[in-house]
Amino acid sequence: MTMIWATRGWDWGFRFLRDGGLDDPLDVYDAVFVGAGDATELLVHRDGYTGLRFPDPAGRTDRSGRPIPHEFVLWAGVVTDLASVEAGRDFVWPLVAREYDATWLSPTPPE
Repeated sequence: MTMIWATRGWDWGFRFLRDGGLDDPLDVYDAVFVGAGDATELLVHRDGYTGLRFPDPAGRTDRSGRPIPHEFVLWAGVVTDLASVEAGRDFVWPLVAREYDATWLSPTPPE
């Protein structure tokens, strides 16, 4: 599935783990999350995209003890009717959970 996914790991800072096939995912990411604030959980529909933020479902933290957030940008057509953060998490997390399980403790971020 095409998506942008940004998060951090135990030892590495905020990174894009999926770039949606874009050379620079930051532009789309910023456009979707602009003005969204820093709420722990968020669902926003903007300009044909859905932005989704939620804390790590397994309750993982980084080395400093901060909760790990996961932020996603999903394209229109991929999801059209997400009405809650919970629905978004239930939809997207099974698609990436194994990938994150395998990388979050890595001393360096995935490429």
